[in-house]
Amino acid sequence: MATIKDVARLAGVSTATVSRVVHGLDLVSDKARIKVQKAIAELNYRPNTNARALKSRKAELIGMVTPNLSAPFFGALASGIEEAARKHNYKVMMRNSLYETETEIEAIESLREHGCQNIILHSDFSDDETLTRLAEEFSGLVIVNRFIPAIANRCVWLDNQTGGRMMAEYLLRSGHTDIAFISSTYKNRDPVDRLKGSQQVLMENGLNVPDSRVILTDPDIQGAKSATKALIDSGAKVSAIVAYNDMMAVGVMNALQEAGIQVPEEVSVMGFDDLFICLACHPHLTTMKYPVAEMGAYATSLTIELTNKPDTVPSRTHLFMPELVARESVLDLGEGIAKNKGDDSSASSIAS
Repeated sequence: MATIKDVARLAGVSTATVSRVVHGLDLVSDKARIKVQKAIAELNYRPNTNARALKSRKAELIGMVTPNLSAPFFGALASGIEEAARKHNYKVMMRNSLYETETEIEAIESLREHGCQNIILHSDFSDDETLTRLAEEFSGLVIVNRFIPAIANRCVWLDNQTGGRMMAEYLLRSGHTDIAFISSTYKNRDPVDRLKGSQQVLMENGLNVPDSRVILTDPDIQGAKSATKALIDSGAKVSAIVAYNDMMAVGVMNALQEAGIQVPEEVSVMGFDDLFICLACHPHLTTMKYPVAEMGAYATSLTIELTNKPDTVPSRTHLFMPELVARESVLDLGEGIAKNKGDDSSASSIAS
């Protein structure tokens, strides 16, 4: 089987030049490119990227960049992207940004080196200007879980604020008025929007959330456990705790149960995402479904359309909505907001 060195030797160029031709980069003269293409054809060389890149300079390849593929949320996103890519006969390359802007840009450049114009990017930390510039450089760039007005037709995003409103409305209908929030310290938009939506609903119903009942911590099980223990030690009277995501909700339940506080009989718990862990914990977790796999599949179709039929993609946004999934971790107190206003009888102290 021919190697890249064999192609370079026959064409009389360096292996770097062969690589540039294979990856569809422009840093090669036409003369050198023709030599390399002839050598590839003569040796029947099969490069790692799609062979069509030699003619079109575009590999049938979709690049995905997320902060951390080991996290269940991003794993679900990857699953949706890969399943949809297979239906379109595209391959997927995955990169981690590790929650860093610099690493994110490096990941994108790595995909560019493979001739990849189709990139699905989950970016929390790069600014809008950087992402807008990247959209000019990559015809198939799609941003997931973020809305940027300048490139609205490339954004596939979730209405997190409405999700927060729906959570608060559900708890109020279930009779809960003393609610605590354990959210994320990460400086992205999701926790801010969800908390804002919930607080709006509570304010509309004459309720206020004291600062002491909004705790920010690392968005994982251990962070949520520590925050819940601090809430317990404070002696706060709450009947429900809203967690930023499902993993944190599990941490909340673990801390409550370890302290001898029953869920949901004494304190109800809600999460967000509807990951597999919701059915693996006890009680099964009430949550908001984040259709992340569906959004990944949609983003895949969108990036392919952007590169293959750009004129057919209208200037519209691609907004998804969360959905309430009621399970056993929220107790219906049977009273509702109308009877609970001004009455703290539904709240119990979670002090140990």
